[in-house]
Amino acid sequence: QEKKIFTVQGPYPIIRSLLRARGWVEKKFGGAGKAGSRPEWHHGSQETQLQEKAGDGDDAEQGEAALDPRLGSACCGAQPSQGTSEPLHSPSPPEEEEERWDEDPEAIHNLMSRLVRDQVPYFIWTNRCSAVDCRLLQQDQVVNHYARVGAFTTKEGLCQNLRNLPWFDQVDPDTFFPRCYRLRAADERQAFIEDFHLTAARSLLKVAAEGAMDVLAGMEQPPKCSEEPGERQVPRNHVPHPMSSPAGPGPPLPPHLVEEALQVCGQHLSALGHQDIDGDPPSPPTVGTDWNRFLQDYYRVVHEGAGLALSGAQREQCRALLQHLAGQLPQLGMEGDRNVWILKPGAKSRGRGKAGGSQEGEHVPCHGGVPPSPRVPCPGIVCAARLEEVLRLAGVCMAPSARVGEWVVQKYVERPLLIFGTKFDIRQWFLVTDWNPLTVWFYRESYLRFCSQPFSLHHLDPARHLCNVSIQKRYRLARGRHPQLPPDQTWSCRQLQAYLAQVGLGGAWHQVMVPGMKAAVVGALRSAQDLVEHRKGSFELYGADFVFGEDCQPWLLEINASPTMAPSSAVTRQLCASVQRDTLRVVIDCRDNPACPTGAFELIYKE
Repeated sequence: QEKKIFTVQGPYPIIRSLLRARGWVEKKFGGAGKAGSRPEWHHGSQETQLQEKAGDGDDAEQGEAALDPRLGSACCGAQPSQGTSEPLHSPSPPEEEEERWDEDPEAIHNLMSRLVRDQVPYFIWTNRCSAVDCRLLQQDQVVNHYARVGAFTTKEGLCQNLRNLPWFDQVDPDTFFPRCYRLRAADERQAFIEDFHLTAARSLLKVAAEGAMDVLAGMEQPPKCSEEPGERQVPRNHVPHPMSSPAGPGPPLPPHLVEEALQVCGQHLSALGHQDIDGDPPSPPTVGTDWNRFLQDYYRVVHEGAGLALSGAQREQCRALLQHLAGQLPQLGMEGDRNVWILKPGAKSRGRGKAGGSQEGEHVPCHGGVPPSPRVPCPGIVCAARLEEVLRLAGVCMAPSARVGEWVVQKYVERPLLIFGTKFDIRQWFLVTDWNPLTVWFYRESYLRFCSQPFSLHHLDPARHLCNVSIQKRYRLARGRHPQLPPDQTWSCRQLQAYLAQVGLGGAWHQVMVPGMKAAVVGALRSAQDLVEHRKGSFELYGADFVFGEDCQPWLLEINASPTMAPSSAVTRQLCASVQRDTLRVVIDCRDNPACPTGAFELIYKE
């Protein structure tokens, strides 16, 4: 009568325990095997077929049956596998059952589950949207997923839809999302090539300007976290970013190379100033540049250390032009000078490789950014600093055997905030409880994930650049690693705040980092709002991944549906339990009492 019947599918012992403690009775999902196992179904999933037609972009494995929410069992004629993690016991005499309840606390829950086997579960928590046939849900049933969220939870969806953000809000996605292109689309592939050319020209100006890097650092918006002089300057990282020297081995390149870069960047600056009201990208410079030759000379300077012969007047021209470009290009500071880009599987999230290729965390080793031979399978994520490398690798990934549209290329953040010379990213949770009106809750706790090797742009291997836990667990910690870096490669955001305070940035977290992350989350959701299939009674918890620039500004990398709740450290064990507890407070308690405590969740947006 109180409708306190729930179903949990997937490895969520915390959710199960919290609901039981609230007096809810579990109706066990017949196909729920042990974590990591896959039930054997006699028939394919009708929900999966519907999902493919709708382009949901979900992370679910294909071929699994959907849960009929009216019965709490697998629909479409599917049969569960043998040996579930919580088997239903056969009937026993009352005295034997009483003894068994004392020895096996799960026995009473199995009995209660049998008692409600013909009842409708009113709260459903699964690890993928495709586990529930949403067409069969009753109005009073609550489920922890929305359909068609691939519009912002896949890299391809985020890349495509954030471009429409200026139509919904006066926000430039270039201020929080690194430039990104879908390589399967011919026009976007050409736009990427032109972007690579322009970035190379700007990078050459930076190298030519010599001390211009210090000027650029001053042009970046510093954290507005304190009026004290010592706190307004972002400190140099303990291990500096490797910078190209304008003087190096080999004969210096002639001044006309810098003249070409000045001409190209000047034309681009002029085009930016006349950009039309619709926000369409400006046309590429029309100067007749031999880009193949220019790039080879650029590589010699930036990657091989060749010198540049240029006058003092040219150097001043470079500095002045960079100053003007900084006012038009919000990513100028973070893009560095080595023109590094990162190739990602666009139809997946959480660092996963493409279907039929490498899975999450499986990477083919590359040295100096050089991708593997076309004869080997395409790796999951690869960094590259040469145009021909990206295009060659993209050609492998988009071969006839590869699924069309799965690969995006994105500008790599070359100047991230480092901690003791090591790169990190941050997992930030947020909760959507309605799409119409859009209602967003931001979690005040989060955690950092460190790389196992020190950051270096001279070595583009995953151990230095990809912070995913599933990737880093494959590598050993670097010798001579700073003793204050955590051995389990995880910090809480509170530890980050303590570190920032120690280096003179005590206010950066609350005044720069958190506001920037909130704005990025809301912007991403608004850009995809009309594409998500929303229903009253649903909700969903997401995990956004950010990296911070040297100026502490956050850059959104991706948004994950069904973020992992499996603890990998003491920090995540505590935080994952807390966010699940507080999620239930928001989606259950607040329905009956809007004034009830919501834990660490903060309502940040409601239309």
